[in-house]
Amino acid sequence: MTVAIALFTRDLRVHDNPGLAAAVHRASEVVPLFVLDDAIAASGFNAPNRARFLSVALTDLDGELRRRGGRLVVRRGSVVDEVVRVAVDTGATEVHIAADVSGYSRRREQRLRQRLRPLGCALHVHAGSITVADAGELRPSTGRDHFAVFTPYHRRWREWPLRRPLPPPPRIRVPRVGGESLPSAESVCAGSASPQLRVGGEQAGQALLRRWLDGPIRHYHERSDDLGADATSHLSPYLHFGCVSATEILARLDHTDPGAEAFARQLCWRDFHHQVLSARPDVAVADYRPRERHWITDERIVQAWRDGRTGYPIVDAGMRQLAAQGWMPGRARLIAASVLTKTLRVDWRIGAAHFAHWLVDGDIANNQLNWQWAAGTGTDTRPNRTLNPLRQAERFDPLGDYVRRWIPELAHLVGKDIHRPGQHAVPASVYPGPVTAHLHADEQGLFELFPALA
Repeated sequence: MTVAIALFTRDLRVHDNPGLAAAVHRASEVVPLFVLDDAIAASGFNAPNRARFLSVALTDLDGELRRRGGRLVVRRGSVVDEVVRVAVDTGATEVHIAADVSGYSRRREQRLRQRLRPLGCALHVHAGSITVADAGELRPSTGRDHFAVFTPYHRRWREWPLRRPLPPPPRIRVPRVGGESLPSAESVCAGSASPQLRVGGEQAGQALLRRWLDGPIRHYHERSDDLGADATSHLSPYLHFGCVSATEILARLDHTDPGAEAFARQLCWRDFHHQVLSARPDVAVADYRPRERHWITDERIVQAWRDGRTGYPIVDAGMRQLAAQGWMPGRARLIAASVLTKTLRVDWRIGAAHFAHWLVDGDIANNQLNWQWAAGTGTDTRPNRTLNPLRQAERFDPLGDYVRRWIPELAHLVGKDIHRPGQHAVPASVYPGPVTAHLHADEQGLFELFPALA
């Protein structure tokens, strides 16, 4: 009788799960294990929204395993210590885990390998579980360890041999091993979550994916930036927690359809950021490309931005949606980040920390590197590009539907008038005028770009 451990991290699913599939195939009995990690609990990335989503996702995963004769074993503490304890208690000879790219994940993998080796227990790390392509394998011909520009990466990524998605194991036998009860959201992270947060789990993710592929995806290339239409997939939280597989999604796309092809490009952006972080784990806190940036420290500005009270309606709508749903569409994220860093000159790390607290899909690779892209310190080949929030609003919310949805105090303004409340006698007691930064003399020209707002 052989025993293997399938250690779940960011792959909370039974469909297309390489680590789980390999463990079931190679051993007579399998311990499906999830450890509530003390290190993550103590970090800034532990937040009520993700705790609530995680709690439901774990309950759903336990249900999927039980339908196949298994169950989820939950432990709490150090991941390495708990895996070692389970390996000793069950006599496990293998541990299977999804490959991940953050500095913490890499250190965890190294410690697991060191601690398991004296026990005669092998660690198997499965690429292509969290991303489509293996972050360490897809490299430029120049000899660099990663692609620094998206377009050449995308060309190579499209050539990557896509593996066939794996079916869920039909049967799972779990040895006798103890664990905790499934965690509540409050036991993972105390605090109030966003009131309109989506329900986590593989079943919810698969249902959302089916609805997306049944029709809306065909218009993605035309409507993904239409903020009023709400025409994006909303799949990012399920991808972040691994409730759905990026590989499975890509395999199910009709690449002859322009909408599906545009959506595949977004999956590629996700992989691109993961391969950058894999090569440069320091970009979680440090500039990818250091620039001469004079960040301004003004808590008045930062708090107005956090509260959705900057006086830029398109920005404030996005920030209020973030607080209400723990999510916002990509275009709204880009506008909010660009205005904070380029217009108001606030350090991207401050904005990234706020997003990390609220976004249920927030992870280091996508959150930090998208913020750096907006701030001009990341992989953008045009680091000085600055988005005019008024022009962005008129282009991507031309009738004001998005702003009207999230800023009810401006809902009486007709059409695109909602983007210029100051020109329509809206008093500051109802909605504030635009906040401005106190700039050095050589930076005053920045606001010439925004004569209608500054």
